[in-house]
Amino acid sequence: MAVGAAVLGFPPLISWRSMLSYPRARPVSSKPFGRRLQLHPVLASLVEEQREVSFNEPEMALVNALMGIQGRGFSASAQQLKEVERAVETLENLKGIPDPTNSNLIEGCWQLMFTTKPGTASPIQRTFVGVNSFKIFQEVYLRTNDPRVTNIVQFSDQIGELKVEAAATIKDGNRILFRFDRAAFTFKILPFKVPYPVPFRLLGDEAKGWLDTTYLSASGIIRISRGNKGTTFVLQKKLEPRQKLLLAVSSGEEIADVIDEVISSRQNNVIADLEALEGEWNLVWSSQARDESWQVAAANGLKGLQIVKKNGYLENLVTPFPGFRFCANGSIVKSDLTKFKATINSGAYRTGSLRFPFDIKTGYSMELLYIDDKIRITRQNEDIILIHLRTSNK
Repeated sequence: MAVGAAVLGFPPLISWRSMLSYPRARPVSSKPFGRRLQLHPVLASLVEEQREVSFNEPEMALVNALMGIQGRGFSASAQQLKEVERAVETLENLKGIPDPTNSNLIEGCWQLMFTTKPGTASPIQRTFVGVNSFKIFQEVYLRTNDPRVTNIVQFSDQIGELKVEAAATIKDGNRILFRFDRAAFTFKILPFKVPYPVPFRLLGDEAKGWLDTTYLSASGIIRISRGNKGTTFVLQKKLEPRQKLLLAVSSGEEIADVIDEVISSRQNNVIADLEALEGEWNLVWSSQARDESWQVAAANGLKGLQIVKKNGYLENLVTPFPGFRFCANGSIVKSDLTKFKATINSGAYRTGSLRFPFDIKTGYSMELLYIDDKIRITRQNEDIILIHLRTSNK
């Protein structure tokens, strides 16, 4: 989404389900809410929808590089940026669909997944781009009597959206020229639109620019574009199930169906062994019904980081504030086909180089519902669903 020229362009199928539907997804940093969980068959429509989204190997490398990046690149680490830039460069060298602006595949509604310069827009736009709960879309319609590119910030289904429109013309097979000419807020509670406070007619050349499409996938699902001020945009028409899951977690959307879709996508291929679990995992969502003390949360892996090392070494870490950590240590062993048993037998408070041990003895069961190199979904003690994002390998 943009206001100025700088930012335009931009195995049997088994699933967990709650007896009462979740109204919203909540990240673990929020006060959790709970429901009794049980398994139900996955709807066939979820499977059909997932089959429609397919990527070739270089495209999947880009999708994987984008996985876990918050704020469409706003908070990406240097390593994450490097991985995305490498994947983008690979696809741009492959070219994709020739003359993309002349292809019908470029038309439609695109969701902005990543931008290299999220802070180059107006102050209002910078606020929108950096907020995870706001979705940003771009509509491209070039073969009409009034060709337009429209950028949309969707606050939520309940609140409304900001729509910024630009008149568009095709310069050549890759470049679209545009000029912003109108914008307005639409709020669900108001029967009228609220004009956007930008006098486009007074902006002169600042209200116009160009957008090059440097890669358009043969499936018409992925698009990479570069703007006249050097910004790179990665957009998608359809999202891979894991992307939907992380977006639902960060934006507070309904999450039950999305978890079903992710689990159903690879349940036949779940590798349930300790080697698959090895690494550092950050807990991003929990269905835990109540808040726990930091010490109890650390012991049961219900907040913060979980580290699994070779030979089943287990460490749960919770950081209530900078410089202070609760640590719970123990082991994890495989107990069934997709189930594990965790045992915690020691704990400590850590601050700087100081360590203050405390006694703690507990254990819990963990069923692996889904795992890959980025995401892990587990069911703990039969009734708590946890979603982890891998932060480092082994």
